[in-house]
Amino acid sequence: MLIMALCFQFTVAQDLAILKYKGGGDWYSNPTALPNLIKFCNETIDTKMNEKPETVEVGSTDIFQFPLLHMTGHGNVFFSEDEAENLRNYLISGGFLHIDDNYGMKQYITKELKKVFPNQELKELPKNHEIFKTAFAFPKGLPKIHEHDGKRPQAFGLFHENRLVLVFTLESDLGDGWEDQEVHNDPEAIRLKALQMGANIVKYAFEN
Repeated sequence: MLIMALCFQFTVAQDLAILKYKGGGDWYSNPTALPNLIKFCNETIDTKMNEKPETVEVGSTDIFQFPLLHMTGHGNVFFSEDEAENLRNYLISGGFLHIDDNYGMKQYITKELKKVFPNQELKELPKNHEIFKTAFAFPKGLPKIHEHDGKRPQAFGLFHENRLVLVFTLESDLGDGWEDQEVHNDPEAIRLKALQMGANIVKYAFEN
């Protein structure tokens, strides 16, 4: 009954929230990113999100109020067993999590996600996956926004019963591209790619 009620909340809500986690990583980084992404989505893909995103903690039932959670940072991430169970329940009951590596998260988040889905491994999404064309076309897959280690950008997913419930974007740093122009001095074309890919993730999460 609880999961049914939570799923109903997803059907009437169309908002996203920032996921606050323990471990010392800077979950609060890129403060201008989500407001800019939300504004872009409201203007281009007809969403009606609150332009000031809320912050929710991994272990709180507040996460069930939002069909999409965004997580980022540079450093350590830690989920307690209760937090991992809460996040798993959220994802299998209709929620979606986007994790954007702001540089340095991979080794930590990969380990913690094993607490959420112990029998699963992150799988790279193919370039023809729906998430790369749901609103704006990215025939080459995830765009490269920031240099980081100079490696190719990759989007990894976790699935529950064939439904994509989590996307981890690596070697791209979409969030930096969403920030105000003066923060990173990115060219407008790069910022637009980041915002368009972000809009794809939002649209996909809301519709699946």
